Amino acid sequence: MKKDQVIPIRPEPGSELPPAQLTAVRAALAQQQHRPGALLPVLHAVQDALGYVPAEAVPLIAWELNLSRAEVHGVISFYHYFRQEKPGRHVLQLCRAEACQAVCGATLEAHAQQCLGVGFHGTTADGALTLEPVYCLGNCALGPSVMIDGELRGRVSPERFDHIVAQARQTP
Repeated sequence: MKKDQVIPIRPEPGSELPPAQLTAVRAALAQQQHRPGALLPVLHAVQDALGYVPAEAVPLIAWELNLSRAEVHGVISFYHYFRQEKPGRHVLQLCRAEACQAVCGATLEAHAQQCLGVGFHGTTADGALTLEPVYCLGNCALGPSVMIDGELRGRVSPERFDHIVAQARQTP
């Protein structure tokens, strides 16, 4: 090594996160990291706090749990529950399980995608709604079902879907 050569310093894991997100990730880690198999509880806590798991949080989570970044990313990308991008103001989950499919779920799915102008995992251009597939909401007798912001709705027709969307667009 030459006398004038500068050795680059590796940035601290998580330093790319905005301060509020860094605080949320550190809080999730502090609360969950001592549990056996802490990765899933940490990821759930981060997503509960931020609405998604930012890619910039992966190095910090990996570092604190003594895992590789690949292991953390592998879990995030394996489970459909975890979002890797910020969702819209409202998250609309549409059931795709067999019971809902048997009562015109495919028709509702096509209507939802056309109405919103996005496919599954997409967010509307105005940032109001993110459409996600779910494989059973446990509301089989009242299908097709959707859940919006944690509120379950059953017997959702295309017309009722339009009403749900209109209400969501009116609320911040």
